[in-house]
Order: sequence, then C-alpha cells, then structure tokens
Amino acid sequence: MKLWSDELEAMRPRLREEADAFIASFTSEVDDPSLPVPERVARQRAAADGRVFPSEMAVDREISGPGGPVRLRTFVPDQVDGVFLHIHGGGFVTGSPEMTDMLHEMLSKELNLAFVSVDYRLAPEHPYPAGPDDCEAAALWLLEHAERELGSARLLIGGESAGAHLAACTLLRLRDRHDAVDRFAAANLVFGIYDLSGTPSQRAEQPDLLTVEQIEYFTELFTPGRSAEERRDPDISPLYADLHGLPPALFSVGADDHLVDDTLYMAARWQLADNQAELLVYPEGPHGCIGMPSLFERWFATLTDFLRRAMTER
Repeated sequence: MKLWSDELEAMRPRLREEADAFIASFTSEVDDPSLPVPERVARQRAAADGRVFPSEMAVDREISGPGGPVRLRTFVPDQVDGVFLHIHGGGFVTGSPEMTDMLHEMLSKELNLAFVSVDYRLAPEHPYPAGPDDCEAAALWLLEHAERELGSARLLIGGESAGAHLAACTLLRLRDRHDAVDRFAAANLVFGIYDLSGTPSQRAEQPDLLTVEQIEYFTELFTPGRSAEERRDPDISPLYADLHGLPPALFSVGADDHLVDDTLYMAARWQLADNQAELLVYPEGPHGCIGMPSLFERWFATLTDFLRRAMTER
C-alpha cells in the first residue's frame, strides 16, 4: 500500500530541505524544560502569539459556556453554504483561534463557508475536562443557532494537533450525550494526537517540531497525575472509543511527525467502524508540515475538494 504519490516520492530531497528549514524556524524559539511550569508556559504562549497574523475579516462574539463566557472567532462570507466549527492546536496549553485566521479567510472566500473557532480554556490553569467542555458547548450552540445567525444548518468540524483531538472528542460527545453527531457532515483532522497514553511514534527520537519531552509535558499539564491506563479513557484518548456512526473524515499527517502513528491508527479504526476516511501522508513531513510551501498548496487543494464535497453530498 502506497501512502503517497510517485510525484511526492520524487520530491523528497526538496521536501527534506523545506522540512529542515521549517523545523529550524521554530527551534530558534528556545523552549527551556528547566524553567518552572508557569514561566515555561508563559514563554511558550508568547512564542505562539508571535506567529499570529490576525485577519480584519474576523469578528469575535461570546456564548455561555460551562466555565463562563466562551469567545468564538467567526468568519462569515456574504453567502454561507456551510458552517465549520474549528478547534485550534497548541498542545492544550498554548494557541488561540487567531492562529488560523489567514487559512479561514482563504477558505471562507473559496467555499462560501463560515468559520467559528473556539477559544477554549487552556491547561494548566484549566486541565481536562475544561477544554473539551468548551468545545462541546460551542458545538451545541451551533446546532441551535447556526442556521438562524450564520446562514446555514450544514455543519462541519475540524482542527489541528490538539485541536484535531478535541474535534474527535466533540463528535463522540455529540453522538453519545446528545444524539446529534449526524448533524455534522465531515471532519478535517490534521496531525492530531488521539492516544494520550503514548503511541510508538510519540516516543521515537527523530527531528521534529515536537520532542518526546514536550509531548509528555503537554499531556501531564492537560491530564495531571493520571496513569497511562487512565489516559486511555475514550473521552481523553479518542483512539480507544467506539467510533461507529461518525462523519467522513480527512486525516493529514507528515511521515516524520511524532504523531504519525496517532493518525495512521485513528484513520484505520475510523474505517473499521464503517465510516469514510481519506488519508494524506506527506514524506519528510514534521509536525505542522502543511506549513511547508510545497505541501501547503497540495494539501489546500485536497482540503477544498473534500470540504466542497461534504457541503453538497449530504
């Protein structure tokens, strides 16, 4: 079974150069594990904020959440044919909806697709289940308000890294707690972490944006004091859930990502549960590889085709 095309195989030397440059652009932001957690978290958040380019098209609003108001960052084009619930990445500890402003601006114009991105509570101040609870609240708000306030009842969901994890968990909660998962037509799950007890690739020593130590650190801040077995609770590690009855999903990951096993395992289990799954694996790709120039254009074309089909086929 070939995981990527002959064209991508032939591009591997160029992709390796791009990957090295991509990793170097992040590792210049020194992450010091010797720092106390509050100072380390503050530095990591400041570094993440420094990579943000806000869009003038975005409009913020608030909804009621289980722990107080939840900010939603919205992109609403003149014509709305669907509404995408987006959940940002950042290891459950850093990040914000603004991280993907430019992507959402492009996709909203390309597809007449509204975006609603959740500013969920972050660890360590708000460990599990605060973040998942906020994402669930945003999904339930869309079920009730999307058509009237945004212009369409056709819903999609997705996210990157920790956001892909939270998107999968949100779908499972919608199915198991609210009998409403069928309201979501598709999921875009990008280099997610689905097993917080640790897949083999999470523990592999290889060049990447993520390190083994960082994965363990983020996991501990999100689920403090839990054992590996406790982290296999399906609400914490969706890889262990019964995955039946979920929408078609597009899975994307780089072959050199520390989370590559999470995507390979999750995509396979998604299909075994009789759901539709498409899998994109990019050779030489580290975590975050869709940010590499040669991969972004290919991924963007596949993503727009996937979302367009999801907006018209159901």
